[in-house]
Amino acid sequence: MKIVKDKISIAELNKTAQEMFGNFVKAVVDVEKKIMVIGGELHSDEETILIENGSKQQNLWGINLYPEIKDENWIEFDSMINLRPSQGNRTRGIDNPEIRKSIIEIVNSLVKKSSS
Repeated sequence: MKIVKDKISIAELNKTAQEMFGNFVKAVVDVEKKIMVIGGELHSDEETILIENGSKQQNLWGINLYPEIKDENWIEFDSMINLRPSQGNRTRGIDNPEIRKSIIEIVNSLVKKSSS
């Protein structure tokens, strides 16, 4: 597993995807620290790494990244760690559009999508 604080290339994401699940990478994003962890078998493993490094659980959201998809659908909001009725999130997705928007911005700032 790797904590991503600076840019990561789409090629590196692709390599991680091939090593794990074939076409996608699980990731957990800390919306407060604007970092993410990739490469875990479970979102909960990635969540644990971030908590051990000072993140707060309420700021962590699980997503899947499909590096070969070229449009906005490359980010999938689906994880068991997102089930948080106490925070108003009653699904495996991310119900709050502001949190989804923040995650998209963070991921796009951390992933270098082109070779230019």
